[in-house]
Amino acid sequence: MEASLDRLWSRGRVSVRQRLGRLRAKRFHVAQCALAAGVAWFLAADVFDHPTPFFAPIAAVVSLGTSYGQRLRRVSEVTVGVAVGVLIADVLVQVTGSGAWQLALVVALAMSTALVLDTGNVLVTQAAVQSIVVASLVPAPDEALVRWTDALIGGAVALVAATVVPAAPLRRPREQAARVVRKISELLRAAGDVMLDGEVDHGLAVLADARSTDSLIRELQLAADEGMSVVASSPFRVRHRPHLRRMSELVDPLDRALRSTRVLVRQTAVTAYHHREVPQAYARLAHALADAAEAAAAELAEDRMAVSAREALVEVGRATGEVERSAVLASEAILAQLRSITVDLLLLTGMDQMESTDALPPPRPLEG
Repeated sequence: MEASLDRLWSRGRVSVRQRLGRLRAKRFHVAQCALAAGVAWFLAADVFDHPTPFFAPIAAVVSLGTSYGQRLRRVSEVTVGVAVGVLIADVLVQVTGSGAWQLALVVALAMSTALVLDTGNVLVTQAAVQSIVVASLVPAPDEALVRWTDALIGGAVALVAATVVPAAPLRRPREQAARVVRKISELLRAAGDVMLDGEVDHGLAVLADARSTDSLIRELQLAADEGMSVVASSPFRVRHRPHLRRMSELVDPLDRALRSTRVLVRQTAVTAYHHREVPQAYARLAHALADAAEAAAAELAEDRMAVSAREALVEVGRATGEVERSAVLASEAILAQLRSITVDLLLLTGMDQMESTDALPPPRPLEG
């Protein structure tokens, strides 16, 4: 019971940290949407003298959305959606009047028209919403142009705000990549220690730690996607596109390296559980690979490809081909995973798949 409570407490703390991390990652975006909403209201109410221009801030916030991607498309969809909804609702209200069945008819026609235009979900939703607004809250015919103008104001503010993005989303991919490689290094070092001491509890603890790393790659992919969205939406960040693309290409090899590391840790825990001996040379290889991975992480953290870690990784790869083989199948699986991790980490140094594979000599034949 106490162990279960400890696990729940630990998971709860991790969940809180992850939630606060998401808030920190999006704090600029929240502030940007709030500021855009305020500016849109000020322009519509104080500059254009519109009474209660509620749609101006709505258009600004919806256009900016919750991510940096496809902002221009969202702005156009919101604007066109408003135009469709306002036009259809204004015409039908004048012909049929207001009421429940008229409102249902207006929404159906507005959404159908938006779908016929072959547009996105945002446009269809905005067409329905604005048809409801005009049909129920703003039935006067001279108000349609005011709603349309509010949409233009909100969309214009959103367009200007969309070009202003911080440098943080551009740093996050390489920071997250460095975090993944550091975790790989940490797990490799711990696995090497288990190979040496053979302690079951230590091995199971490292295995539990390795199994908790699933979110790291998801966060890396999200960071890479967000970074590419930033350079696509802001003309001031276009020059970062080639570097961000290179960082995005690291997601797959890092995913494979982390998966192989989890398999290595599991094999190490199994050998400890069954009290099978692992050659000390394999433990030394794990520690050497951990050192090389740490060097690669330091390079990525400095926003560079891990070129300086290549020599150390190649040296580990050569050693995996020269080390004496073991007759124990579990130990052989550990050696195979060490070689696989080395190949994946070499991709971080600028090598391609063939080069990184060829950098490792074939393992020695199994004696006896």
